[in-house]
Amino acid sequence: MLLATSRLTLRRFREADAPELAAYRSDPDVAHYQGWTAPVTAEAALAWVHAFAAGSPTEPGWFQYAVELTAEGRLIGDVGVRLHDNLRQADIGYTLATAWQGHGYATEAVRAVLADLFETRGLHRVAAECDARNLRSAALLERVGFTREGMRRQATWMKGEWTDDLLYGLLAADRP
Repeated sequence: MLLATSRLTLRRFREADAPELAAYRSDPDVAHYQGWTAPVTAEAALAWVHAFAAGSPTEPGWFQYAVELTAEGRLIGDVGVRLHDNLRQADIGYTLATAWQGHGYATEAVRAVLADLFETRGLHRVAAECDARNLRSAALLERVGFTREGMRRQATWMKGEWTDDLLYGLLAADRP
């Protein structure tokens, strides 16, 4: 376990997580605003799990936390953090299985990661971006204290269309 809340355990991915990862990332509703295309094969999920498990939460680069519902021991999503080379800034993203959305789990997981980044590791800034059509993701970012800093119009070519990107930032000094 790397982080814990009253309902969640945020931990390193394990090989046994691959089937559940493939299942929720294969859901077209989950994949819609994300960079991957559903369905996700078992082989791809296993490769992702190995890559996620090889990362370090304290070294520059991406680290993916497995978000587990503690009471059930079930993988329900993930939170990714890209720590910059200066170890003072990061980018964050998150994915949650459809069945577990709308219960505050993503907010809880993101808050736990932000607390670790700011309070334990002393980061200055965390950034996030999302597809402008993904209103639920934008609302989550604002709920946890991010400020909308701008929008890049038709900045990303994804799944056969240009999409607008909302840009968010959270400074240590501005945390709620």
